[in-house]
Amino acid sequence: MSLRIGVLKETPSGEKRVAIVPADLKVLKALGAEIVIEADAGAASTYTDSAYEAAGATMAKTREELLATCPVALFVSPETGLKGPGRSDQLFVGMGDALSKPGPHEALAKGGASIIALELLPRITRAQSMDVLSSMATLLGYRGVLLAAEALPRVFPLMMTAAGTLAPARVLIMGVGVAGLSAIATSKRLGASVLAYDVRAAAKEQVASLGAKFLEIEVDSSEAEGTGGYAKAVSEDFLARQRAAMLKAVSESDVVIATAGVPGKKAPILVTRAMVEAMRPGSVVVDLMAEYGGNCEVTKAGATESVGAVSVLGPTHVVSSLGAHASQMFSRNILNFLKLIVKKGELVLDMEDEIVRDVLVARGGAVVQPRVREALGLASVTMASGTLE
Repeated sequence: MSLRIGVLKETPSGEKRVAIVPADLKVLKALGAEIVIEADAGAASTYTDSAYEAAGATMAKTREELLATCPVALFVSPETGLKGPGRSDQLFVGMGDALSKPGPHEALAKGGASIIALELLPRITRAQSMDVLSSMATLLGYRGVLLAAEALPRVFPLMMTAAGTLAPARVLIMGVGVAGLSAIATSKRLGASVLAYDVRAAAKEQVASLGAKFLEIEVDSSEAEGTGGYAKAVSEDFLARQRAAMLKAVSESDVVIATAGVPGKKAPILVTRAMVEAMRPGSVVVDLMAEYGGNCEVTKAGATESVGAVSVLGPTHVVSSLGAHASQMFSRNILNFLKLIVKKGELVLDMEDEIVRDVLVARGGAVVQPRVREALGLASVTMASGTLE
């Protein structure tokens, strides 16, 4: 008997992604899975119901119909996948925002459902093809630069014309994770002069490899080095020293693109109001962390704020605006993960596997992921080894 895997239609306003695209159904079927798609699940990302049916999917008219018959449910946004109800034999797989908002996980877990949050994937080589955060961050950085270019009353590249020479825009990228690196590459392709900064000293080499300059700030970067390649939260004293050194760089930039985030924490304030006030008229700040509190003190999520003649953009659903390709990338990531846990039409969760262990948030009526339990203020537990079917 085939394992029925359902794909939920995303419910948040502005969310245009879908968890699986029609092109990936062939591989899922080869794993012994039968795919059920909630009606219009892919419509916002250009993937029609007829395209899914042509690829061999069965359509469900409602979420309730899908959940009643599918032991596995796939989603993109936690607002879609963690709304329950769930059964004891049901597994929800998607991005759960588990560290920042663990409450919905606990509520769904109490009904007995199991939950996998893909943003908790370990940063190991074997998990790279499943890394939804990196895929989405690549598009986030790209799109952020385009938003800046549209808002800036200047051109990005150097232009030598009969009417005179136009100097290239000066772009400062703050945060050199995947989104920051994508923003650097996109800014360079558009011809800007790019300066980049990150609290992690290791980022300097990555910045140079893309042809940008690294902003040197004399603070002890070791305080900001977390495990697994992520940044970690730092002290207010560290941030104060960093901001003082940053004022000059920001004031000399035409564009500042902020991408600095810490998993499970509010985004750190790196750009103060004083820095924005020091920028010249027409300059633009694009805060890609607006949905997580913002890197800029002025940012208002979902709005553009004006400080004098400087514009501070706080865009939301940035990646969703690229629904077709964002869905394609997410789909491939989740497909690669499903290859790990679906064997010959059966669901197999190997608790000896580091990847499965790290992403499994809930099972057996309780939250079991250590970091999520900590976020909920729960006592630590020892996760059982072995295989769950």
